[in-house]
Amino acid sequence: MSASTLLNRLDGVKQTGRGRWIARCPAHRDKRPSLAIRELDDGRVLLHDFAGCETSNVLAAVGLSLEDLFPERQEGYSGQKERKPFYASDILRCLAFEALLVSIAALNVAKGVELSEEDRKRLLVAASRLQRATEVCNGDS
Repeated sequence: MSASTLLNRLDGVKQTGRGRWIARCPAHRDKRPSLAIRELDDGRVLLHDFAGCETSNVLAAVGLSLEDLFPERQEGYSGQKERKPFYASDILRCLAFEALLVSIAALNVAKGVELSEEDRKRLLVAASRLQRATEVCNGDS
């Protein structure tokens, strides 16, 4: 539903800004507009009655329900929120650890300490992880 569906069912509607209106609340005898309406960029409609009426009561008074405040779901909508597997702080901690491994290996090489086969393999893993993080940050997924 767009805000216009709701606005067409209200009295005393006045626009107060882009995507914002006030109107008389249909859930009580409103002499002055006490109902604030806002349509967000994603199509959701927000309501607040400064006289204290519940949103569900306001909507019921005009033949709507809470579901009507949200845009229709697009085809293919799964209903599940996108989950990111890690927080940014966790990722940064992992990258810092990989960078520390590379630094230690570089110091050992500079001191003339030969890296073991296991150390060289781990160093390649660290370099690969750091490179992949750079690609993801640059949008090269």
